[in-house]
Amino acid sequence: MKLINKDTDYAVRALMVMAGNGGNYMSAKAIASAQKIPYYFLRRVLQPLIKKRMVISREGTAGGVKLAVDPGKIRVIDLIRIYHENFELSKCMFRGKPCSNRPACVLRKEVLIIEAELISKFEKLTIKKLLEKK
Repeated sequence: MKLINKDTDYAVRALMVMAGNGGNYMSAKAIASAQKIPYYFLRRVLQPLIKKRMVISREGTAGGVKLAVDPGKIRVIDLIRIYHENFELSKCMFRGKPCSNRPACVLRKEVLIIEAELISKFEKLTIKKLLEKK
């Protein structure tokens, strides 16, 4: 499983561009061009962000998209969850059914600890923090 898929990557990059745009609307084409993201793919990636009210969209010549939320409040874990159904490092499935050893599995217990640490790190990582590292 990919933790950061293309949708999440493009969303992070688009949000960083919007965050650096001073609260002004900008076209999806401008964002796509700045980040070398295929325009139609970016439009599809932006839809869940608009639906979750992280991004505002306005039509027309003075329209485009802009952040609706402070970039310090947009956590990477939220973006991962938007573009992944579940955040699990291991489902412990065997032939489509839960593994019978799942409750006693030592490896699964360790994976769950690692998963919790990873989630904690992504909860602290925001678009603002990423911009500061740029």
